[in-house]
Amino acid sequence: MAPTALITGASQGIGKATALLFAQKGYDLVLAARQPERLEEVAIAVRKSDRQVLAIPTDITDVQQVNALAEKALDFYGAIDVLINNAGICLTGPLENTSISDWQNIINTNVWGYIHTIQALLPHFLKRAEGTIVNVGSFGGKVPLPNMTAYCTSKYAITGLTETMRLELEPKGIHVGIVQPSATNSNFLERAQFRGKDEQEASTRRQQMSDLLQTPFASKSEDVAQAIWDTVKHKRSEVVVGSATTLATAYRFFPGLMQWVMQRSVQNMK
Repeated sequence: MAPTALITGASQGIGKATALLFAQKGYDLVLAARQPERLEEVAIAVRKSDRQVLAIPTDITDVQQVNALAEKALDFYGAIDVLINNAGICLTGPLENTSISDWQNIINTNVWGYIHTIQALLPHFLKRAEGTIVNVGSFGGKVPLPNMTAYCTSKYAITGLTETMRLELEPKGIHVGIVQPSATNSNFLERAQFRGKDEQEASTRRQQMSDLLQTPFASKSEDVAQAIWDTVKHKRSEVVVGSATTLATAYRFFPGLMQWVMQRSVQNMK
């Protein structure tokens, strides 16, 4: 019987690249995302690798939909071997321009969405005394980034969630890992949100992010997918992808200097 993986945010970007890679590696898949048409396009591509695939439109912020996703997945395959939490959104803008609604949206998606899927599949993993959970985080969960307080809060939460889960679950046979990419050049901007004191400032931030995604600093979806595969295959605890490695290392050893540099960058943007 082929191993199985459930991937959230599977309709585009990192999730799509991960689905295609895992299919090539012999995995049958459960794909979850909010956009049914795009999700089905990925499912069709997976079937070309002669793998089984179950595409289930799901809003991971809705716990009932996530519970139904897990139930359908287990009914279809009988077992899930790997959970890959990937769905997420990005928010860029000064704290004073970040509304309570913005905070709720990003925390509900980037934090509660992960918790919902973990809680839904955890009894299954514990019963089998095996399984793998991979959380896709961000270098924004290792390094504080200017004008991204809400986003970094959500990603630091995922880093903490992953590391504390590992303490509890590894002794019970469940591997827990995290992949930390830099900004990824994919369909990122479709889901990203930008805030400012006015529309012009928000538009400028969007353009700056668009320019960043065209530089070598940005990760590629395929590279992140490979990092997820390495985390599963080699039971890695953490994989930092691409240029995020340099930033994370610099911040670890020179936090004061890095904070000064980032504060200066904010001032120069004004």
